[in-house]
Amino acid sequence: MAEVYRIFGSEMSPYSVKVRSYARYKGIPHQWIPRTMASEEAYRKYARLPIVPTVATPEDEGLQDSTPIIETLDARFPEPSIHPADPALAFLSALIEEFGDEWGNKLMFHHRWFAQVDQLASAQTLARLAQPNGDEAEVAQWAAMILQRMSTRGHFVGSSPANAPLITGYYLELLDLLEAHLQGRKYLFGGRPAFADFGLGGQLYECSVDPTCGAGMRARGPAVLDWCHRMMEPRDDGPFETWESLAPTLKPLLAYVGRYFLPWTAANARALEAGEPEFTVDLPGGAYSQPPQKYHARSLGVLRARYAAVADNAALKVILDEAGCTPWLV
Repeated sequence: MAEVYRIFGSEMSPYSVKVRSYARYKGIPHQWIPRTMASEEAYRKYARLPIVPTVATPEDEGLQDSTPIIETLDARFPEPSIHPADPALAFLSALIEEFGDEWGNKLMFHHRWFAQVDQLASAQTLARLAQPNGDEAEVAQWAAMILQRMSTRGHFVGSSPANAPLITGYYLELLDLLEAHLQGRKYLFGGRPAFADFGLGGQLYECSVDPTCGAGMRARGPAVLDWCHRMMEPRDDGPFETWESLAPTLKPLLAYVGRYFLPWTAANARALEAGEPEFTVDLPGGAYSQPPQKYHARSLGVLRARYAAVADNAALKVILDEAGCTPWLV
């Protein structure tokens, strides 16, 4: 056990399955430990914040936050690489990873806890995961507590009756773009998973197992559905593609990032800096409002720093300019 990484997580946590997927792909010796009452004492030893995933290293250190976890592990297990050798493609992959973590989570979390059918299904699943050996009454009690707590937390991702039709539109548009892109390819950048796949794949996998989003995915995105489940056991099935082969269907996805995600996260950062309790940003389809969130602002800062390191790449600048992304990254 001394050489094994322990991943404390939940099957219903997109960030947990993201890290587990990465560990499986890299062949990292690990143990998946569902966070339950039985594992709580061990979990608390390593968790500075009450979140999953939390990883206990063989050196008995605790790691948290899925992206830093992967970056830490990637320094220790560089092969097979999840970063295309082309610097432009490597940045685009990192951009989509960030998009998945922040925007993809908004789409997933809103739908999971907005409609009653999704609320009840999610609460029941989480209760059973927490009490795997509980009887019917114990599971029902946990489900009621989970439902009460989680159904009131949608404001963190901007979930509201006013935003609901907008968020559903964002989700369906994203499905259509990904469906076109994943026709005939296994992963977002070719024959093997990139950084981008882990960030976006975890969020959309969770969408796939929920009633409303899962139904939409089965109806409109069968290739997306295949990819989501492929990402639970990803493999190296070939090289990364070139920009020339990716461009016809990746360009529209990047334009989506430039239309929705980047204006939204930039508006969030401005509102937080100004101390505003709420911000509104004009996005295609209508004005979108929500309270600002600190984590989004921090992660945008990291993304901008990453871009600054490659901003002199002429090919990348052309791609980002055409997608409408550049103004939000500087």
